[in-house]
Amino acid sequence: MSAHTDQHAQHGHADHAHHDEGGHAESTLKGYAIGFVLSVILTAIPFWLVMDGVIADKGTLALTLLGFGAVQIIVHMVYFLHMNSKSEGGWTMLSTIFTVVLVVITLSGSLWVMFHMNTNMMGGHTHEMPQHIE
Repeated sequence: MSAHTDQHAQHGHADHAHHDEGGHAESTLKGYAIGFVLSVILTAIPFWLVMDGVIADKGTLALTLLGFGAVQIIVHMVYFLHMNSKSEGGWTMLSTIFTVVLVVITLSGSLWVMFHMNTNMMGGHTHEMPQHIE
């Protein structure tokens, strides 16, 4: 082997442990721990808001919860999927746009379904039972 190949064999593995090819954030235990702690915090705060009734207005509460969910998606994309603006020659931006579109469709569809289920199932309509004629 040449001297350059020997140096790469000796030091190459250590370099890959700290830096990804696309200039990503470190893929180390520290990076995953930061992502995990942020995810726990972004889950605990909305749980606390709902359980203690901190926000009385349901609309404001729903928007707040959606905001926390969106931030948590970003945390997952950065810390666990290692997505940033420099990686994979622009494919990251395309996948981010695709993710945003899917999230908007999923959230708006879920809210639409829950709103209509609430309207139709929670006593908003009064139905008269047909009378039997004997």
